[in-house]
Amino acid sequence: MRIVIVGGGVMGCATALELARRGVRDIIVLERAVPGAEASSAAAGILAAQIESRDEEELARFVVARDAYGDWATSLREATGIDIAHRRSGVLSIARTPAELEAAQHDVALQQARGLRAEIVDGAHARTIERELCDGIAGAAYYPDEAQVDPPQLLRALVVAATNAGVVMRGGTTVATLLTEGGRCVGVSLAPKEITRADAVILAAGSWSSLVPGVPDDMPRVRPIRGQLVMLEERPPRASTILFEGHSYVVPRGDGRVICGSTMEDVGHRREVTAAGVQSILGAAIALMPRLGEAELVRSWCNFRPSVAGAPLVGASPLPGLFLATGHHRNGILLAKVTADAVADAIMGARPPS
Repeated sequence: MRIVIVGGGVMGCATALELARRGVRDIIVLERAVPGAEASSAAAGILAAQIESRDEEELARFVVARDAYGDWATSLREATGIDIAHRRSGVLSIARTPAELEAAQHDVALQQARGLRAEIVDGAHARTIERELCDGIAGAAYYPDEAQVDPPQLLRALVVAATNAGVVMRGGTTVATLLTEGGRCVGVSLAPKEITRADAVILAAGSWSSLVPGVPDDMPRVRPIRGQLVMLEERPPRASTILFEGHSYVVPRGDGRVICGSTMEDVGHRREVTAAGVQSILGAAIALMPRLGEAELVRSWCNFRPSVAGAPLVGASPLPGLFLATGHHRNGILLAKVTADAVADAIMGARPPS
């Protein structure tokens, strides 16, 4: 059985590794740039299942996805020697006003009723959890089980583990079109004239997924939403807890690095870090942790979240033979393992009897 995966980010590499683990021996990952070097490795790496969920069904899925990382991090380290820096650093979701705190109390009560750890804390208590937190807040919702990973390390581990398992990684490869015969996807045509046939093709090209020629017209469109990020460095490290306020966040890595983000910009694939974007990110971060004003500005960058209307595109597509692992918007790192499992389930279930 041959499987071709279009896209060498976290979704493509995680799915390749999972299929190899299940015994598939002919897997090719095609990446137009370098496997593991695009948007996935530029993310903040927050495993914020409780913060990011919008309804009860999503909450249940996200918590399963977050909790899957414990065993996954261990297995990747054992297979590759690479530590993906998985740790439960917890999240404080900041409420500046009594009205915001009341809304947070509603969310916390719902999560507590479902057996999840969450609590409302006042400003003084919040500062015992994160000593670098600003003064003058009404309180915060505290989620101690929220976690993080280091995305570049995760992508390195996935690429190494998949390669060690026999997956072929092809960088600098452009897909000219998906091949169809008799109403079924049967492979890909590569620029300029190479054809690679396959029993199944997985579209995992992130925010570029809808730009791949041959993608069915009735598949929901994936569009890029740009997010800019900034890395600061504290010496010595002081902050330890992830802070959220609206779309702004501060993610202390624990080693002095602090990731601050992010913008939400519908500007197409314009890979630009802007003065206004960096200003807004730094202003929000320093408002949350005033001591960050003394930190060194190390770098800034941007990535593209693959956004679709509704749920991510995972599993079988409208075109037989084509499977999807894209459209995860802000939660690609969080959902990587469960997406790989779901796509592998769909492919192995659709596999004809031998």
